[in-house]
Amino acid sequence: MLRGTARECAAEFLGTLVLVTFGVAVVAQVVLSDKANGQYLSINLGWGLAVTMGIFIAGGVSGAHLNPAVTLALAVCSDFPARKILPYWAAQMAGAFVASAIVFAVYHEALIAFAGDVREQATASIWATYPQTWLSPFPGGFVDQVVGTALLVGVIFGITDARTANPTPAQGAIAIGLLVLLIGMTFGFNAGYAINPARDLGPRLFTAIAGWGPDVFRWGNNWWWVPIAGPLVGGVLGGGIYKLLIGNHHPASPAK
Repeated sequence: MLRGTARECAAEFLGTLVLVTFGVAVVAQVVLSDKANGQYLSINLGWGLAVTMGIFIAGGVSGAHLNPAVTLALAVCSDFPARKILPYWAAQMAGAFVASAIVFAVYHEALIAFAGDVREQATASIWATYPQTWLSPFPGGFVDQVVGTALLVGVIFGITDARTANPTPAQGAIAIGLLVLLIGMTFGFNAGYAINPARDLGPRLFTAIAGWGPDVFRWGNNWWWVPIAGPLVGGVLGGGIYKLLIGNHHPASPAK
């Protein structure tokens, strides 16, 4: 029987797997059907619902971080133990990688029908994010990821703060899914709103070994590092701003 950190990491693995499986699959359906079975809004809705389902899976065990940026922000800005950062990150990455393999297996024949044996950025973008042609990795892309993730983590801190919103676990899961939907509808244009290093790097590593090769790290002017560094900085920034302006200033509970 799994206990302690091992149990929590198993939950992070499965929660992230569920999140990324649904999220990547909705992109696959839209792209491979040439938008006959979905549009950009479908992708936004799919990722938002995927986050909610992942939280339902893991929330009661690990807190459902499902995102290295969330884990780091909680360690820096809250009371999450620093010794658990790397185990959580490893579980999240593994979940995202396995999820990518699942979607690849399900949609492999559709991929071949769509693109033949060609492995190109258009199909690699089903799994990982790539910038629009005008967007520079730095400062444009980095700022994009910092802002998106700061909004994600800052609002998560607010949603889960027992002294402000104080939702039930189910309400919190739905609210965070709606938050991801909102970020996708407002900040998805530049580069696909990764806002999660595991969600991007795990699938990118999968595509690198599944036939697309090292080009997945070169496309977009070596874009690959931006969805890692930007969210890690943005998560700490968003959590820190929330704590600085709200979380540290709750009035003391009245004595009983």
